[in-house]
Amino acid sequence: MAIKLKELVRQKELLTGGHRLCAGCGASVAVRQVLHALPENVHAVTCSPTGCLEVSTTIYPYNAWRTSFIHSAFENAAATISGVETAYRALKKKGKINEDFCFIVFGGDGGTYDIGFQAFSGLLERGHRAVYVCYNNEAYMNTGIQRSGATQFGAWTTTSPHGDSSAGKGQNRKDLTAIAAAHNIPYVAQAAVHNWRDTLTKAQKAFQADGPAVLNILAPCHRGWRYPMEKTIEMSKLATESCIWPLYEVENGNWRLTAKVKNKLPLRDYLKLQGRFAHLFKPENEGVIERLQEFVDQQWERLQHQCSEK
Repeated sequence: MAIKLKELVRQKELLTGGHRLCAGCGASVAVRQVLHALPENVHAVTCSPTGCLEVSTTIYPYNAWRTSFIHSAFENAAATISGVETAYRALKKKGKINEDFCFIVFGGDGGTYDIGFQAFSGLLERGHRAVYVCYNNEAYMNTGIQRSGATQFGAWTTTSPHGDSSAGKGQNRKDLTAIAAAHNIPYVAQAAVHNWRDTLTKAQKAFQADGPAVLNILAPCHRGWRYPMEKTIEMSKLATESCIWPLYEVENGNWRLTAKVKNKLPLRDYLKLQGRFAHLFKPENEGVIERLQEFVDQQWERLQHQCSEK
């Protein structure tokens, strides 16, 4: 279904303004984009584990959600929504519920890549009809900017500091999107907040999927990445143009790039704008950027082959 911006802006916002997320936060943009793709006349049940999004939108006695909302612990949002979806199917089978519902998790990378990974994998393996959205800001931002499985190699965080014996995080990020696709579920996609049309299209497909669907959405955090708050969309776009965060989907096992990169930017153009990578430009850390560039190039080559682009 074609998405028209003039129709989109008339829709009711299901995540209201007035929440406590930072100005320039990528997470709220990601959530609003996904919720705009909800099918008509379908009730949404959203679940969020503890994290930036949850603590900033549900400060008692206030709530910024115009959907049913469940707060879960860091590790079990996927298990929670699995139980709710199962109960719904049972009640509908018995004729006790006649309305249509959809079930969504909005989890950060900490609660998805790491602490909630077991429950996340279980949801996919069991085949629950739910959409899992990871708003990925590449660290545990809510609790003090600690490194996560999504944090890039060489990045500064409070638990991967740079100094005499360290140049930031020493490991490359986990490829959660590919891991989700390896579960052989109907729909998996990687998206980013700067490309709203691409994200909405993918969210529509996710809601229509006959089974689990995963959206891994890059949602830059200016507090943790150390850039001016008005540059969030620019950071997201640069991530795609430098191929450190390509946009693609895996639909029923078929891999497809959804945003072509005509002029691939060097990774330095992306890194130099972020304070979390500032130490990499010092003489003592020479070679770290090249190692990260090599990793990104290898991943990009592999993805192009998987998508039959080469």
